[in-house]
Amino acid sequence: MSAIKRVLISSSSIDAILLAALISFTCTGFGPTAEEISAGEQAPGVRNEAGRQAEEALSNARNSAGLVRKEIQAGSDRIVYLEGGRGETLLLLHGYGGSKDMWIDFAQLLTPDYHVVIPDLAGFGESTKRSGENYNIDAQVNRLDRFVQALQLERFHLAGNSMGGTIAALYATKAPQKISTLALLAPWGLQRAKRTDWQWRVENYGENLLLISSPGEFERVTQLCFVKPPPTLGPIKKLVIDQMIADRRFNEKIGWDLFKEALALESFLPMIQAPVLIIWGDHDRLLDVSGAPILEKGLKNHQTLIMKDTGHISMWEKPAETAAVYIGFLKKQRGM
Repeated sequence: MSAIKRVLISSSSIDAILLAALISFTCTGFGPTAEEISAGEQAPGVRNEAGRQAEEALSNARNSAGLVRKEIQAGSDRIVYLEGGRGETLLLLHGYGGSKDMWIDFAQLLTPDYHVVIPDLAGFGESTKRSGENYNIDAQVNRLDRFVQALQLERFHLAGNSMGGTIAALYATKAPQKISTLALLAPWGLQRAKRTDWQWRVENYGENLLLISSPGEFERVTQLCFVKPPPTLGPIKKLVIDQMIADRRFNEKIGWDLFKEALALESFLPMIQAPVLIIWGDHDRLLDVSGAPILEKGLKNHQTLIMKDTGHISMWEKPAETAAVYIGFLKKQRGM
């Protein structure tokens, strides 16, 4: 396994205040440009066939992973989610602009032994989007709780990537009785971590390089998110780009909800009671790997994996390696 692994147990005590929120992987975009409309008018058959093939590839990937698309009403939100497998429940949360489908390759290795639930968080993917609502971290934690209640989940393992990691961490402090273990994959909101160029541009100029206005800009996003884009991205690339184009304005609105609150994840770490697995890519260009030792310092019980030659979305870029470490972590906790 090509990774640098550190397993540490520590204890610390710090006063708790507010949490943080920001951005992870994106699938965002404006409406179609004149160039895109023109291309569609010139070759609708080609575009439709590409879309059909992408949808078929996504459906096949879900089926291979043993996942079924479902939906449920959770309060005032309709939440669309993937579910599959039997055993202890794992609840997996995507990041800003992402969706349930970025977990598929990872989940395929888990459904043989675990019951896996992967929602589109409210405001993202196929779930409810309401322009008049707030989508900051506190609001999303409350929505997550309503989803958990709707599914009648009593106790489960919780994992989140980037923004999903901050939501998972805060939820673990508010409902500790429900959380068996917590996995934080490059969570956002560590104010003392080194700022990346991407963060610096967002915070100082409001320039978010993850937002695209044309398909040609998608390559920039993949370079920011991955060291090497996962092979499974190729077959569904059109769907991802179309989602980016369809959702850009709403994701900008969610971004403002997140950015306007100066929250600090560090302050919540001592409140987390569950054992925590920390996973971070050593080449993360969105959230710097310097956040990992900050997590270690604040958490009572943790295991850390720094993944070599890996970007921001480890569970998609290197699903087998990430899942192997996660499964080992779960088995270790079960045996303790």
